[in-house]
Amino acid sequence: MELLQLQYFLAVARLEHVTEAARSLHVTQSSLSKTIQRLEDDLGVPLFDRTGRKLRLNEFGSRFLRRAERALFELEQGKQEIRDMTSPEHGTLELAVTTASALPNILREFRKKRPYVHYHVQMLSMQEMVTRLHRGEVDFCLSSPPIQEDDIECQIVFIDPILIAVPKGHRLANRSSVSLIDLKDEWFVGVKKGYGIRDFVDAACQSVGFLPTYVYEGDEPARLTSLVEAELGIAFIPSTARNPRGDIHYLQVENREFVREIALLWHKSRYISRAALEFREVVVEYFETIAKLRQ
Repeated sequence: MELLQLQYFLAVARLEHVTEAARSLHVTQSSLSKTIQRLEDDLGVPLFDRTGRKLRLNEFGSRFLRRAERALFELEQGKQEIRDMTSPEHGTLELAVTTASALPNILREFRKKRPYVHYHVQMLSMQEMVTRLHRGEVDFCLSSPPIQEDDIECQIVFIDPILIAVPKGHRLANRSSVSLIDLKDEWFVGVKKGYGIRDFVDAACQSVGFLPTYVYEGDEPARLTSLVEAELGIAFIPSTARNPRGDIHYLQVENREFVREIALLWHKSRYISRAALEFREVVVEYFETIAKLRQ
């Protein structure tokens, strides 16, 4: 069994389509198909149910996938550990976030400590983040809500109040707080379903008898304040994303604890480089400072 066979198998298993997998690997479809066929011959069983160029993992393939992912994961960890030993001042940091409002400040502080470390950040839905965590493809995730699973370490770093953002001319702009039920007839702008804060606020509103009416749903939380300023709708905005310079008024939610937990997550088996350890320290120190300023 060859390492290349495992890499090709993972690509096909994740995409379940020969053409798309070949494109992602930059190889021909015939080369990919032959490699998968050799792997199946080595194992003595088919790994996919085939319909044309579309494939679906069968029971053999599903079981083998978990082992193959684990094997390649361990090899990648070994490569990263050696890189960390030979070039500790450099390296890369893979990050995923569902909440990005504090990230610019965190990365600025991290760059002061590790100016030569390259980082790559992805904004993901909760489902995508869980998938990448299980595969060990990221060093850390900054997530809200937290994720509690056996192979994932979860460190709560901040309790973040969620506020209601309304334009300055709004009927509620002269108030400091509002109950959720008072918002039932409002138009909202927000992120798409699958992001932690959207799922949280929808559930909270549903618990008092309504679902928010969204006139805009996107995947860029930073854009919401400009949409509120443009009077397209109101929004649920975490306090860490509050823009004091905007033409926006913020209200607290009455009669309930309306907060989100921000957590730092990592895979228990993933090798944590020295740069990654310093990044974790920066995250914890940043949110500790924010918490002290609000006391």
